[in-house]
Amino acid sequence: MEEEGKITKGKYAADISSIREAQDRIKSLVHKTPLLSSTSLNVLSGRQLYFKCECLQKGGAFKFRGACNAVFSLNDEDASKGVVTHSSGNHAAALALAAKLRGIPSYIVIPKNAPTCKVENVKRYGGQIVWSEPSVQSREEVANKVWQETGAIFIHPYNDGRILSGQGTISLEILEQAPHLDTLVVPISGGGLISGIALAAKSVNPAIRILAAEPKGADDAAQSKAAGRIIRLPETDTIADGLRAFLGDFTWPVVRDLVEDIITVEDSEIIKAMKLCFEILKVVVEPSGAIGLAAVLSDTFQNNPSWKECNHIGIVLSGGNVDLAVLWDSLKKGK
Repeated sequence: MEEEGKITKGKYAADISSIREAQDRIKSLVHKTPLLSSTSLNVLSGRQLYFKCECLQKGGAFKFRGACNAVFSLNDEDASKGVVTHSSGNHAAALALAAKLRGIPSYIVIPKNAPTCKVENVKRYGGQIVWSEPSVQSREEVANKVWQETGAIFIHPYNDGRILSGQGTISLEILEQAPHLDTLVVPISGGGLISGIALAAKSVNPAIRILAAEPKGADDAAQSKAAGRIIRLPETDTIADGLRAFLGDFTWPVVRDLVEDIITVEDSEIIKAMKLCFEILKVVVEPSGAIGLAAVLSDTFQNNPSWKECNHIGIVLSGGNVDLAVLWDSLKKGK
């Protein structure tokens, strides 16, 4: 393995040391997910593509890594109080499952418009659901009320160093499975996934490129990168329900400093990428999980001379929790 790069310890909410500690902590609990490739998709993209299948992770998404690290980092006294979060998606189920494995209660604040399949996952893993209105303000207020009533430890979906460290273990795996990768393409929303991945990958291989993939209907990260500060949108409009959050104060510095560029794509491109994952890779991905492939196939990426040297690309298929009714409707629209 190459000498680990010089990312100053303490500069960010996580670092290679905390990520390696997370790997040791959770390795017996998480799946080491497979890395798939496809000659057909290589020909279609003009690159060598490698797909990290976090859609096959426990809970159906990468979120289990961070949640598991956070829950198993707690001392026994804190853990006995349980954990609380607010989430409309995969973090909710991931935290419920991690808490179940540790034998502690979980209180999950979920907005009333959350995808049915993700609510069912929380129920399946024994999470105690508390409903909120769809707004972030309502979610935070209800979570705060639960915290006051129970004393449970709040675990943020992404703006938490323990979460970043857990997600960073994906880089350690993918660069062990395919050390020759020169580029990683990662979905971006609140930034927990890409921050952890960037911190680990750049420490192992400082020359590796980190590109983010984001829906045009929720392009706050791209706008933030261009403006040099966090931008929050008044509303978002995208089929990728897992990519509607905004960057946090722990994730923004990493995105600002270590992510080379953010590629935005239309929902129609995401739907086409989902179909390719189903038909060629034979894996179930949700829209948020397919966006990396959509980005690599986009004209924005293909026609940009800056990325012509990106020849061996790792793409994180971040999740596979999709409502079947939504899937059928989206595939019809994608025809």
